Amino acid sequence: MEGPASTRQLKVASQIKRDMAEIIRSKGMAAFDGALVSVSGVKITPDLSQAKIYVSIFPSSKSETVMEIIGSQMRALRGELGRRVGKQLRIVPELQFFLDDSLDYVEHIEELLKK
Repeated sequence: MEGPASTRQLKVASQIKRDMAEIIRSKGMAAFDGALVSVSGVKITPDLSQAKIYVSIFPSSKSETVMEIIGSQMRALRGELGRRVGKQLRIVPELQFFLDDSLDYVEHIEELLKK
């Protein structure tokens, strides 16, 4: 079981979130099939070797396509992140991307409440 994240973990996760959001934004919506992609959260392992990056995608109908695009660009995204955090981190963490569908959940609840 994971304990609470250390201050260093939280700082590194926060930095990766900012940098990855900027990297994705700089690519533009066209690179992601016209979808708006935002980084909603980052969790990093205690040894800082792996980062789980949660992204939300709008419209959600493009989620599958966008996740495939991100998967195919994994090396480039990690390389770009490495250029940005290389001075702060000894190793650039392995990246794993996950779909954050909490917005879909909120939308679903709102639909239920309208009935």
